[in-house]
Amino acid sequence: MSRPAVCIVGSSNTDLVSYAPRLPRLGETLHGSDFQIGFGGKGANQAVMGAKLGGAVTMITKVGDDVFGHNTLRNYESVGVDMAHVHVTDSAPSGVAAIAVDEAGNNTIIIVGGANDELTVEEIEAARPQLTAAAVLVCQCEAPLAASLAALRMARSAGVTTIFNPAPALPDLADEFYALSDIFCPNETETELLTGLPVTTLDEAAAAGRILLAKGPRQVILTLGERGSLLITRAGVEHIETEAVRAVDTTGAGDAFVGSLAYFLAAGAAITDAMRRANRIAALSVQRPGAQSSYPVAADLPAEIMNVMHDG
Repeated sequence: MSRPAVCIVGSSNTDLVSYAPRLPRLGETLHGSDFQIGFGGKGANQAVMGAKLGGAVTMITKVGDDVFGHNTLRNYESVGVDMAHVHVTDSAPSGVAAIAVDEAGNNTIIIVGGANDELTVEEIEAARPQLTAAAVLVCQCEAPLAASLAALRMARSAGVTTIFNPAPALPDLADEFYALSDIFCPNETETELLTGLPVTTLDEAAAAGRILLAKGPRQVILTLGERGSLLITRAGVEHIETEAVRAVDTTGAGDAFVGSLAYFLAAGAAITDAMRRANRIAALSVQRPGAQSSYPVAADLPAEIMNVMHDG
């Protein structure tokens, strides 16, 4: 049986993570309790998640010719991500993310794109064979928008299912991103920024999701953290709950969901089934520190999560 094929266009960052009892106030210096360096970037996280589940994942990204970039290449190789279109440049440093995490697992993140910002439309075009052969394409806002838009157009013309994760959210996101999305998948914060509406309750989230749906995507999935996820289609709204867990670190949890969702859709799961499975994997990820380091591999997951083909 061939492995589910997923293509990711996005960012590759090195995460510089500081842990403290709480997040600092403006102008405040806090003593932290721990520090870790890990692999991150929304695109990279999603790609690694898909690969850990057993997907045939192609990553289209750019890193610097520096120690962070070289380590990123080794990381992709270690999990089996196809690196044919992972570009290396000496004109910019690799991307980094400075992350602060409190005792409840909440985080704040500052991203410096570096080499990620130099990914070109021409480099997307060079990946056309892999991109159009995939079952699912995932894009976000951490790569240049022109590159993501080119990838989405290419995928749509080839009949590839498109997932657009508008992260970090941009209030003036071009209409074409909505129109080219089979699945438009923001989190709570991104939804509020894109719609101007709160998503404190499920009813509020559904109302905001309908506004996003009206902009043109075929379906909208809102990720709601400990409340699970919400599917909004023209036929209605469905809330997919998740299990209650004690969060240690929520960094990368949304990417775990998106990467898992892409994998399970590529494997043939129905959308609500894929969401349930992705919810469970995201819940597992928040119980361990780090982003990619918290993601489970297929061999560690129970059969009811992994066996898509046996239960339709």
